[in-house]
Amino acid sequence: MLTIAVTGATGAQGGATARALLVAGHRVRALTRTPAAPAAEALRGLGADVRYADFDDRTSLDAALAGADSLFAVTTPFGTDTATEVRQGRTLLDAAAAARVGHIVFTSAAHADRGTGIPHYDSKAEIERHLRATGVPWTVIAPAAFMDNFASGWTLEGLRENTFAWPMPADRALTLIPAEDIGAFAALVLRRRSDFTGRRIDIASDELTAAQIAAALSAATGRPVTHREVPLSYVRTHSHDLAAMFSYFTSTGLDVDVTGLRRAHPEVGWHTFADWAAAQDWPALLTPNPKEPALS
Repeated sequence: MLTIAVTGATGAQGGATARALLVAGHRVRALTRTPAAPAAEALRGLGADVRYADFDDRTSLDAALAGADSLFAVTTPFGTDTATEVRQGRTLLDAAAAARVGHIVFTSAAHADRGTGIPHYDSKAEIERHLRATGVPWTVIAPAAFMDNFASGWTLEGLRENTFAWPMPADRALTLIPAEDIGAFAALVLRRRSDFTGRRIDIASDELTAAQIAAALSAATGRPVTHREVPLSYVRTHSHDLAAMFSYFTSTGLDVDVTGLRRAHPEVGWHTFADWAAAQDWPALLTPNPKEPALS
């Protein structure tokens, strides 16, 4: 039985990974800045050892990682910036190396190693380079676009008006993955260290065009959802980073070998987009929240 530290444990990827590891019978240290948060309490109820850790507090990281066999590392630029993400990522990896953690699994982004010019992909590529320099056995898993994001933000706002508002043409395909599958794959990698050490793997569960996504959302919600392409100029007014990402998705694409992954690792239980959409509580999601700010 391994003792595995999981950062971002109250978030989507970290939470999914922690739950998958707990189901597999491992000891999980759920690292979070908010150990009293409901998500942290839920993990504690499942058997996780919830501990305080802050990427900007090296002492807290040293204490949280002491004695851990492995680390699941997730970083994010959102809410901070890419420079902060890189700095925090380096601090986390250095703390793991100092703690003599035996294996680090870092979750990056599909294609982040290809010089995309997308700020939050390039920051992850920089953290990947630092990971390789630590001398700690490592694996990089690199998820495609998150299915979970289709139930929030401007996409959800559009669905309330029976529109799938998306910054890509109707016929352009995109690879997708839900957080649950990221967690299942990460747990597999952590359990089978010898099979995955030194590998970088782009991961996705499905691939659909924008038109096919709209059709799947229509079937899941019971609404006549149609695709409407959102201009990149509109996206750019909210985020140059996201505009760069969608420009890359449209011009280059986010190819991932979905068929090969499903064949090689059936134990992950990969979900199609239709599977994911059917599992969402659309009546609740599509009811407007009066506290939710409208996008202008």
